[in-house]
Amino acid sequence: MPRLFRHDACKAAGLILAAAALAACQPKPQPSSSISRAALPTMERIALGANACWFKSGDTAFKAYRLAPELNSFSGRPRILLVPRNSPESRPMLVVQAEGNPAKLDAFGPVMNEPLSGRIATDVKRWANGGKGC
Repeated sequence: MPRLFRHDACKAAGLILAAAALAACQPKPQPSSSISRAALPTMERIALGANACWFKSGDTAFKAYRLAPELNSFSGRPRILLVPRNSPESRPMLVVQAEGNPAKLDAFGPVMNEPLSGRIATDVKRWANGGKGC
C-alpha cells in the first residue's frame, strides 16, 4: 500500500511540474486600458481638462474665450467650443470634436491658425489619452 501511495504522489508532483512549466511558456496577459476610447467619454475628459487648465486656472492665453461644451450631440459628434467671452452666440473660435469608437479627434477654427494651436493640440491629446495635467 505505501508503494502505491508513493507512485500516486510522484504522478501528482509530475503533473504539477508540467503545469507550471506550461504556464511559464504562456504569454503574459496585457493590462487592459481602463479608459474608454469612445467619442463621448473622450470628449468628457477633454472638456474637464480644458475647463480646469484653460479657464479655472485663469490662464491668460484663454482669457478672451469661454468654454461651451456640446457633449449631448445627436449627430454622434460630441464637441467643445471656444467662443468669444463677451459674445457667446458668435461663431466659435475653436471646435474640438470626436466621432466613433475609437474616437477620431478633430480640432479646427481660427484659433488653430495662431501660435496657441500647438499647445491646444498637445493638451487635447493628453486629455484624450487619460492624462490629467495641464
